[in-house]
Amino acid sequence: SRSPAGSMAPAAPLPLLVLLLGRPLLGWPGQGAGTWSRFARLPYPQDQLFLHDTFPDGFLWGAGSAAYQTEGGWRQGGKGASVWDTFAHRPATPPGSAPPGPAGGDVASDSYNNLFRDAEGLRRLGVSHYRFSLSWARLLPNGTAPLNPAGLAHYRRLLGHLRELGIEPVVTLYHWDLPQGLQDAFGGWTSPVLPQLFRDYAELCFRHFGGQVRYWLTMDNPYVVAWHGYGTGRLPPGVQGGPRLGYRAAHHLLQAHAEVWHLYNEHFRPTQGGKVSIALSSHWIKPQRMTEKNIKECQKSLDFVLGWFAKPIFIDGDYPESMRSNLSSLLPEFSEVEKKYIKGTADFFALSFGATLSFQLLDSHMKFQQLESISLRQLLYWISSEYNNPQIFIVENSWFVSGSTKRDDAKYIYYLKKFIMETLKAIRYDGVNVFGYTVWSLLDGFEWHRGYSIRRGLFYVDFQSHDKKLMPKSSVLFYQKLIEKNGFPPLPENQPIEGIFPCGFAWGVVDNYIQVDTTPTQFLDSNVYVWDVHQTKKLIKVDGVFTSKRKRHCVDFAAIRLQISLLQEMHVTHFHFSLKWSLILPLGNLSLINHTLVHYYQCFASELLRVNITPVVALWQPMVENQELPVSLAKYGAWENPDTVQAFVEYAKFCFTSFGDHIKFWITMNEPSVKNLTYTTGHNLLKAHAKAWHLYDKEFRRTQKGKISIALQADWVEPACPFSRNDQEVADRILEFDIGWLAEPIFGNGDYPQVMRAWLHRRNSIDLYNFHLPYFSEDEKKLIQGSFDFFALSHYTTTLVGWEKEDALKYDHYLEVQMINDITWLHSPGRTAVVPWGLRKLLKWVKSKYGDVPIYVMANGIDDDQNMVHDKLRVYYIQNYINEALKAHTLDNVNLQGYFVYSFNDKTAPKYGLYSYVANQYEPKPSMKHYREIVDNNGFPGPESPELLCPEEIASCPECHFFRTRKSLLAFIAFIFVAFIVTIFFITYYSKRIERRYK
Repeated sequence: SRSPAGSMAPAAPLPLLVLLLGRPLLGWPGQGAGTWSRFARLPYPQDQLFLHDTFPDGFLWGAGSAAYQTEGGWRQGGKGASVWDTFAHRPATPPGSAPPGPAGGDVASDSYNNLFRDAEGLRRLGVSHYRFSLSWARLLPNGTAPLNPAGLAHYRRLLGHLRELGIEPVVTLYHWDLPQGLQDAFGGWTSPVLPQLFRDYAELCFRHFGGQVRYWLTMDNPYVVAWHGYGTGRLPPGVQGGPRLGYRAAHHLLQAHAEVWHLYNEHFRPTQGGKVSIALSSHWIKPQRMTEKNIKECQKSLDFVLGWFAKPIFIDGDYPESMRSNLSSLLPEFSEVEKKYIKGTADFFALSFGATLSFQLLDSHMKFQQLESISLRQLLYWISSEYNNPQIFIVENSWFVSGSTKRDDAKYIYYLKKFIMETLKAIRYDGVNVFGYTVWSLLDGFEWHRGYSIRRGLFYVDFQSHDKKLMPKSSVLFYQKLIEKNGFPPLPENQPIEGIFPCGFAWGVVDNYIQVDTTPTQFLDSNVYVWDVHQTKKLIKVDGVFTSKRKRHCVDFAAIRLQISLLQEMHVTHFHFSLKWSLILPLGNLSLINHTLVHYYQCFASELLRVNITPVVALWQPMVENQELPVSLAKYGAWENPDTVQAFVEYAKFCFTSFGDHIKFWITMNEPSVKNLTYTTGHNLLKAHAKAWHLYDKEFRRTQKGKISIALQADWVEPACPFSRNDQEVADRILEFDIGWLAEPIFGNGDYPQVMRAWLHRRNSIDLYNFHLPYFSEDEKKLIQGSFDFFALSHYTTTLVGWEKEDALKYDHYLEVQMINDITWLHSPGRTAVVPWGLRKLLKWVKSKYGDVPIYVMANGIDDDQNMVHDKLRVYYIQNYINEALKAHTLDNVNLQGYFVYSFNDKTAPKYGLYSYVANQYEPKPSMKHYREIVDNNGFPGPESPELLCPEEIASCPECHFFRTRKSLLAFIAFIFVAFIVTIFFITYYSKRIERRYK
């Protein structure tokens, strides 16, 4: 076998990571404490990116189940009662424990009567192994002899089916279902007799089944058996004996495991050639703050749960020192002979990690005031560091979904994807020696203390049905394809491309509202001042004395000069901002105009043009306060009031008249949020936009030669289960409600999407809602349809949606949609998902829906937390979203005309800016410099990219037009002027010399 430490170079995203941080050393107790600091140092965000790679050749893929969870048949074939049978049948159960009566495992998934059904499920998955447990009480009804022939025949049939399918059995001798007879006669695992009885049971199993089994697990999760079975009493046999009894039970469990390992090693390994271990379960814990004290507490937490059993077996035969020093007389002691006997009694490290222990059965005191986490990768590295880099076999892992979830288990898929991804990274990046993975579980079953309130199976079981058919969930397809590919191999669509955008591509930046500071400069002050040089040393205004006033100039606005200089530093060609309707026309009409602000905007636009930056200006952008409407309009219904439509048209006409000579790129409305719109509001917005567009088209376009459209927020929506037709229908519906609502009337047929009308009709008829989607007249349809010059969209992220209700807090009852989170995606500090490929899919969707319309991405950006570390996320975001835009343009022939990054600076858009703003100073972030480099390169040129020689574009500047078109004349005039000055100088000079000579 090859060593993972040198088997394959790490994948591209982290080519130096392993070299920089090194492989795990040979472990020894306490070395795992370096895990937390190591992972805190990994490069961000590269280390958190999805790793497209495959697992080592020969990696084992499997599924698992446990006898009591799935077998049923509790009274069939001579089976005896187990402690779980007794516990589930009790008339009353303590809070938090499994519900009584039929909710137990009496029938469960009825696997006892459906061996062929389960085997077919395994065949369909294509797994290499199947982990299942033997029911001790089915083989030995009283826990000891005599042997039950029916039970023996049952497991022989199961092993025979697996052999026919070429599937390796991984067999657990004891998965929590202790025969009730042993509990009654001896007190269960609190008795020192149990290890010998367990050895006898194991010997029977090795003798009858060992020829067909290469991997044996003595028992599953002894922590839960000891602590909750005999300490807290939460689980069977329900003994509330406190910590002392819990530690005693664990002592005997360890002894029993060692007995069985030595039995196999000495008497069966020579002929059967198998391996024996114990399935140990663990949580993961992270420090509240990265302090030495907290890290020690985290280490102690793992010692008290996993180390309790792992250290005696894998290191030295004794309990962790932290347990010995903290528990004193509570913890039993091993003799030196026993330590030697227990030490080394595992042929591999069998790890169980997932929902059973994490966040559920972990005793809160064992967290030691630190934070529980579900990082499988870090746990694997800790085990490798702590226990001498053992071979690790993940024998149970997954999460759960609601008991009501049927076939489309998206949440389950994304947890599975996360855990498998972390396993792959542990192998490829961290050198952890993992050789197999087992998803839990093959089929839905009885989930211990949770009963049937959750599901963990790949196959759905209708527990109310008679035949208990297995129905594949979406997770079956996911896991099946993953096994076929042996991981997540790189795909062409996941690779960045090289190339450049065409000449004239608009590279821009967005500022929702520019910084407006109309404070007059000292040169506009007509007062006269005297300097009091003797006393106050200050200027004193002279009353009644004034100088003549001069005309205002754009240079009087210092704030403009600063913003322009920052934009020049970015090398952008376009700058997008919104006007403030509420400040330009405070009363909502032309009766009161803020001329100072109008002049400020005129100056800002002209100064942009002077430095060859094209202003892109939105007439209106909704904000929280009064929707950024004049108070008089906001007060009387805002956009619900049809009068606002006409007021907007008058405002638009004023802006076209006042600013049209400088502004050639108009947005009527910027990002009206459909999440906050009523249907009436949306109706009026569309009419207002269309009227403003036609106004510009008829009265201003010919002379001003500009273009105008609306900018829509357009985040991509992806079906959570890519194999589910229902999820695809939900995604299509949400796209129509989120984008099509305002886009279809303008860019499509002049009316709302048919999907919207049909859905609202259905909802109104079923639930008696009264959601009325207004109708346009034929004249209004003609007015709205085609009222665009381009398609402008703002895009920030991608959302996953499904139809199965899983989380009530993220479920939209109105649209019947469940929001799902892919936890393998990168997320910003504000929890925005970073999904670059969503932009490409969106652009293709727009093209497929509305034809070859020119498209501008008017805003695209991510938040940070004022930490330069997180600006690295923005660098990654900008790089990859623009690359996906390039793919859409180059590979998909999308007519993409421009890209604008959001946002200009942190002062006007906190946490989103390319410039930070601290102590009245603007500082460029690394992301600004990275964006500038992309702009300068016009994309991502490679060795084979053709050289693109673009003519220099000069923005339209009315004041500059006269001078630009008469350069020769200006040069001649300049020459004449200089000659005149020189001539005057010489005349004056020689005249004075002549005068002196005559004197």
